[in-house]
Amino acid sequence: MGNTTSCCVSSSPKLRRNAHSRLESYRPDTDLSREDTGCNLQHISDRENIDDLNMEFNPSDHPRASTIFLSKSQTDVREKRKSLFINHHPPGQTSRKYSSCSTIFLDDSTVSQPNLKYTIKCVALAIYYHIKNRDPDGRMLLDIFDENLHPLSKSEVPPDYDKHNPEQKQIYRFVRTLFSAAQLTAECAIVTLVYLERLLTYAEIDICPANWKRIVLGAILLASKVWDDQAVWNVDYCQILKDITVEDMNELERQFLELLQFNINVPSSVYAKYYFDLRSLAEANSLSFPLEPLSRERAHKLEAISRLCEDKYKDLRKPMRKRSASADNLILPRWSPAIIS
Repeated sequence: MGNTTSCCVSSSPKLRRNAHSRLESYRPDTDLSREDTGCNLQHISDRENIDDLNMEFNPSDHPRASTIFLSKSQTDVREKRKSLFINHHPPGQTSRKYSSCSTIFLDDSTVSQPNLKYTIKCVALAIYYHIKNRDPDGRMLLDIFDENLHPLSKSEVPPDYDKHNPEQKQIYRFVRTLFSAAQLTAECAIVTLVYLERLLTYAEIDICPANWKRIVLGAILLASKVWDDQAVWNVDYCQILKDITVEDMNELERQFLELLQFNINVPSSVYAKYYFDLRSLAEANSLSFPLEPLSRERAHKLEAISRLCEDKYKDLRKPMRKRSASADNLILPRWSPAIIS
């Protein structure tokens, strides 16, 4: 501590120092510039924000980076809107509900308690856009995710299994089967999508018809263990997928974690970003969450929650009271002369 030599010469902890390199003894030199002496070293807070430059490449880590699935869906959404404009669909055919003075429509999905069915539909739609709008040049395909090398069933894999993109309904049925059998929550579906995009970013691979099932399975397996308190064991998935072995599931989980660099942390801000981006994806693809009129029972429940929060933060507002007041509005009692006759 306090050693000038170690402060100015030591390298960043992110870099590995050569084993044969040694620190030379400090020799003051008047000819050295200010930059050479290390007096202009960056502050540690400036050096720690270097990763923010690549924010757009890490949407699963940074809350301000746009999600990959939402950007990949923009082309199809624009084509759908152009088609609707050209065909000129009359507005009377829409079935969207709007609130009025007498009726308020709300959906039962919130960021803390999403709707399970529609969240799985949105996640399946996001995976569909990942596969459909993948890199045309093709990227590396890892063997652990190849369904031909590691089939999920004993049925023969067709020779053109890697040529045809799966439909959204096929992806939804696969994810829904796993979630229904394992009794997973809607929050786990959102975390599954976070891990999937983190894998594609870290490992620099694409999800395609040849590997989408095993990538989704690995993401669900990991998300269920991280998110749920009572996690589903690997052997339980073997009861759902009858032809898969425990050894295969263990190897899939191990390599998935290694490719994620064991980064399984999902900040609340990233989770909220993925939730609202999924809602935006659903809105753009006419997959709106079901709306129901606000009932009296639900209104009382919302009022009770509001009162609970108001009582909770009431004590926090007391120290914020003003201790001084302006003299402009100060009103003093006026003395008027009394006439006594």
